Amino acid sequence: MSDSLNAAQAEAVQTLSGPLLVLAGAGTGKTRVVTFRVANLIRHGTRPDRILAVTFTNKAANEMLERIEAKLQGGHRGRKKQETPMPRIGTFHALCVQWLRKHAAKLGFPEKFAIYDRGDQESVARGVLRELRVHDEMMRPADLLGFISRWKNQGLWPDVAVGHASTDKEHLAASGYRRYQKQLKLLGAFDFDDLLLYTQRLFEEHPPALKAESGLFDHILVDEYQDTNGSQYAIIKAMAEGHRNLCVVGDDDQSIYGWRGAEVKHILGFSKDWPDAKVVRLEENYRSTAAILQMANQLIIFNRHRHDKILRPARHGGQAPRILQFPSEVEEAQSIAQEIARRLEGDRQLQPRDLAILFRTNEQPRLFETELRKAKVPYVLTGSQSFFDRREVRDLLAYLRILVAPEDEVALLRIINTPPRGMGDKSIETLQRAAVDQGSNIWTQMRHEPLVRSLPLPAQRGSQSLVQMVLDFQQRLEGKADLPEVVRDVIARTRYFDEIDRLYDTPEEQTARKQSVEEVVNAIAEYQSSHRDATLGGFLQEVALAGKEFGSPKEKALQQNAVALMTLHSAKGLEFPIVYLVGMEEGILPHRRSVAADADAIDEERRLCYVGVTRAQEELTLSLPLTRFKWGKARPTFPSRFLFELTGQSDHPNKAAAIRNALKEARGSADAKGASGSAKKKKPSR
Repeated sequence: MSDSLNAAQAEAVQTLSGPLLVLAGAGTGKTRVVTFRVANLIRHGTRPDRILAVTFTNKAANEMLERIEAKLQGGHRGRKKQETPMPRIGTFHALCVQWLRKHAAKLGFPEKFAIYDRGDQESVARGVLRELRVHDEMMRPADLLGFISRWKNQGLWPDVAVGHASTDKEHLAASGYRRYQKQLKLLGAFDFDDLLLYTQRLFEEHPPALKAESGLFDHILVDEYQDTNGSQYAIIKAMAEGHRNLCVVGDDDQSIYGWRGAEVKHILGFSKDWPDAKVVRLEENYRSTAAILQMANQLIIFNRHRHDKILRPARHGGQAPRILQFPSEVEEAQSIAQEIARRLEGDRQLQPRDLAILFRTNEQPRLFETELRKAKVPYVLTGSQSFFDRREVRDLLAYLRILVAPEDEVALLRIINTPPRGMGDKSIETLQRAAVDQGSNIWTQMRHEPLVRSLPLPAQRGSQSLVQMVLDFQQRLEGKADLPEVVRDVIARTRYFDEIDRLYDTPEEQTARKQSVEEVVNAIAEYQSSHRDATLGGFLQEVALAGKEFGSPKEKALQQNAVALMTLHSAKGLEFPIVYLVGMEEGILPHRRSVAADADAIDEERRLCYVGVTRAQEELTLSLPLTRFKWGKARPTFPSRFLFELTGQSDHPNKAAAIRNALKEARGSADAKGASGSAKKKKPSR
């Protein structure tokens, strides 16, 4: 084993008991260490199913499973794949769903609870604001959900959130939060944040449930530990307290998700939580050249709170990173696009997929898109509409959801008159009012014949036909129904393709929308083929947990031979031979919100810049415009403070003059003279 691992990696792999913190710097072979360590645990007698590995994305979970499986199969040749037991590997959310399914009754929820996505949440939030008689000018559903998500990520329930509210808007949101949670419980539904929050409550308030679940494992491994929020931290700590065999892997220097609840203090304080913890630092970088790593090290040592570590290159030399300045943001985009076009034309071995343009804000790529199109350079922009956010996909999934749980009112209200079946607004309002008066739900009222007979004749027929359709398909699903065939029959029975033809004028748009619907059928066919006991409910659960990743723009970008345009947040975990990090100016990177906040916010922006720098394998270019249009006028920019730090100019008495001189020397050159010097081991004075 030691032949294929460096000394630090081998130490992490061979530490098989007690708390272990693996500080895995960018490009240091983290996944390899995780794979080898799990395999080593199994070789030393740990049953595979007694190992729990937790990740943040389904993609990461699947990759980890595949690598571990390959490693184990390599040691068990001749044994059939299905005969080799495997560790339990999953995302936080997927594992929480499984735990909540088993113990939902303890929390007052049905076992077949629904999982609401963003669209469902907005529907509930809109209803809450309507009850509070709040107009969009005062607070939109998205605003309310923003407050609620922030409080949930902090582990705050409605009664506690009220005490944290200071402004009128926060007090209004706290009131909305209480009603929102009450409505979700009435609907038997959790949102994404609830999956974590309620699991934390389950383990805190029901010790037998915690004992039952934690007792299934002897070892727990957590990937990307720096990204854990309060609930995730509490869940893992509770699960591991019995056996104390907890291995967490991560890098505090790459903690960039504070805006969604991640708390870097968890990885920084690991040794305080577990005083006997062993700490292993992975510092040998196999991704980037020495010149790029020198810059990265010079930058990150300015952060105040971090584990002491420095990236060391496995290979030396490399082209010095460039710093380029341009008169305006238009010329920045033009020059970079033209340079990329020239390089692709002049070097047949260089492929578009080898290059990435990284930016801080969603507004920046517009000009680069324009210029790349002019230069006839293929590109893919991440961040466009998710596959599962498309109208036709959401409609079909809503139909499937009510087959599993017709009490799911968000899904039912979405399709109750889609396609049109005579259920007008007044008829729907009558059903809703009756449901509120009776303390039941719309589905129950649709099956109450006296009420339905009071509706106009078209609404009577529409309600009865929808109820009958649901009952018919539920009966089919009770047996061993072929799931893709069921979905195709739902599409046919609802005449949904006719609805697409009615809604969209052009044949191209109609075809594209129908292809999206067909892709759902393909997805459920793939699910059925890979799950022995496939159910429609199981498929919907996977969609709810993985919908943001399935067919995502980020995944498509990696599959196409095109220049990647993506935010720094999206770029984490990726690498490219050639990287352009654009818009290196105050107010952009660091972002103006962080500049106006506190030092912790600036530290996170610096980590974001560090992530961008360490995406580059061979070449790195940093650029900034000297002017940027704001409200129709060209206004001067100021170079990012990170440029001072990256170029070793942080202690210069006149920083502005120093960096501009460095930029002047670097313009049009492959070398940035100010980037010389060795990385320092101690934090420099500012």
